[in-house]
Amino acid sequence: MTLGHEMGSGAPCLKCKDKCEGFELHFWRKICRNCKCGLEEHEVAGNTEEDRKVGKLFEDTKYTGLIAKLKTDGIPMYKRNVMIMTSPVAAKKDVSISTVTYEWAPPVPQKALAMRYMEMLPKEMQPVAGSEGAQYRKKQLAKQLPAHDQDPTKCHELSPNEVKQMEQFVKKYKDEVLGVGDIKLPDEVLPKDKEQVNVSTSAKLAPAAVATVGEKAAAQKGSRYSCHHCKLNMQEGDPAVYAERAGYDKLWHPACFVCFICNELLVDLIYFWKDEKLFCGRHYCDSEKPRCAGCDELIFSNEYTQAEGQNWHLKHFCCFDCDCILAGEIYVMVDNKPICKPCYVKTHAVICQGCQNAVDPEMQRVTYNNYNWHAAPECFQCSCCSKCLVGQKFMPVEGMLFCSVECKKKMKT
Repeated sequence: MTLGHEMGSGAPCLKCKDKCEGFELHFWRKICRNCKCGLEEHEVAGNTEEDRKVGKLFEDTKYTGLIAKLKTDGIPMYKRNVMIMTSPVAAKKDVSISTVTYEWAPPVPQKALAMRYMEMLPKEMQPVAGSEGAQYRKKQLAKQLPAHDQDPTKCHELSPNEVKQMEQFVKKYKDEVLGVGDIKLPDEVLPKDKEQVNVSTSAKLAPAAVATVGEKAAAQKGSRYSCHHCKLNMQEGDPAVYAERAGYDKLWHPACFVCFICNELLVDLIYFWKDEKLFCGRHYCDSEKPRCAGCDELIFSNEYTQAEGQNWHLKHFCCFDCDCILAGEIYVMVDNKPICKPCYVKTHAVICQGCQNAVDPEMQRVTYNNYNWHAAPECFQCSCCSKCLVGQKFMPVEGMLFCSVECKKKMKT
């Protein structure tokens, strides 16, 4: 079994910066032991592991044309289409060449079509090497297509029965819902693929029978085609994204080819089609199987824990800070993560303004304007006369409490 503890080891965290000592994979969670961020938040060099993952996804599918098997070990590798664009740049004495490399581009024969597709994406999502867009693509590859959603060897301690169930699950979605979007010009699709579009749908795409000559001309310029997502018309000459499993009567603007759940751009046009909707890999799997909130893996066992609206492997319902088992123990949810009582008091508890000690999660407290007190006479009291203010009116002044104007004046003097 390979959990990839060496992958990305020591990589700096883009989110935590210097606060993280470098990526160190937790032994069963899919996060860094040092900063608790995921691998996708770290600056991991190279694309080899991601290309292996996507290659594994396309293995034994109709998309084997997008992969190549390494001669050394036979591992399928994603043949990612890298596009390099060059253009002359005028200089004082001579002309220099500007080069822009896209770490991924749709595999279409015409480079101009691929370039127009890229231009229709938001700039922050265009995967230009070294840019914010390239980082966005890497992050979405990690989020949308987790290796542990398709490869049992990337999971932690699956039983033989769970491995078998997972293999059957993966085969089923590869056969029935997995797809890769096609980039085409709408006017070139319908005549060629009209046999795939039913008559009633074709009628909807055609211009109205009763129309002026001008209206018909406008319809011929592209307004016949509307995006399945935003419902706005396609512009003449602009490429559209098609999903074979959805049928060629549906098309999307490049920036509208997004997951129904997370609304993120479907990375490298890889989609999962279910219930007439587009899903990314993660959210399709979530719609089919419970996912452990501890290790992020799909749950294939019959027994698991449900708590706080989330699912957990029995052994993974643990404190997010120290990994102690929480079954039967007191815990507090912090940022949607369960924390045991000792860790909460040590690291997360608020400090009482009166006694300067941590406020136990089981004790009552008073909170006002980011200040906290134990709801006890010795802590929540007048800063001047020490009168207990629990259940009484009070005057707050910069973390101090007063029972009356007179006490407030005394403290000032």
